[in-house]
Amino acid sequence: MTWIENLTYDARGLVAAIAQDNQTGGVLMLAWMSREAIEQTIDTGVAHFWSRSRGCLWRKGEISGNELQVEEMRLDCDGDALLLLVKPLGPACHTGEISCFHRKPSESGDLTPVAGWTGSPLRVLDELGTIIRARRNAPADTSYTARLLAGGIEKIAKKVGEEAFETALAAATQSDAYLAEETADLLYHLLVLLEARGLTLANACDVLDKRRSGWNGTH
Repeated sequence: MTWIENLTYDARGLVAAIAQDNQTGGVLMLAWMSREAIEQTIDTGVAHFWSRSRGCLWRKGEISGNELQVEEMRLDCDGDALLLLVKPLGPACHTGEISCFHRKPSESGDLTPVAGWTGSPLRVLDELGTIIRARRNAPADTSYTARLLAGGIEKIAKKVGEEAFETALAAATQSDAYLAEETADLLYHLLVLLEARGLTLANACDVLDKRRSGWNGTH
């Protein structure tokens, strides 16, 4: 492909590549790509990179199973960097963190962990959705989520109904803390149901976005 040849590679024949979650917008990792890595990524739909330390091509997730399925590839204005919009099949960082960018410098100069949840409710739901997606292929005896997904739509739908009833009951009879706990259970099971149907929270948000014009009217 002509555009691959026309990229501005560095002296080692590499360009920087940033992987970004296509659903959440979260930046997952920075790696390097050679011409071959780009071609393999296009051919397979799975992110391939070039290891500068080992001097070889590698596929993200080849050991851990935490692949990055590439849904779109973009070039920056100078043609010397790529943006990969991906669907992560598990944590992107080898440490088990969702993103490799999970530390920040403190005022004292030390590096401190960044909590997975940064205060945005959608952020924590997006990260939970990513973890649920990764459990789809896990052995059923090792994960409650995997057992739910293996049980089928009817079983999951029934569980969502039970959690919805318990949430409504908590709202009517229990404390605020208890209601928050039941709501968390409901949201988790709802995300599992969406995953079982091949949908995500983004699909529901798209519907809400289309309804936005009516929020000041009928809603």
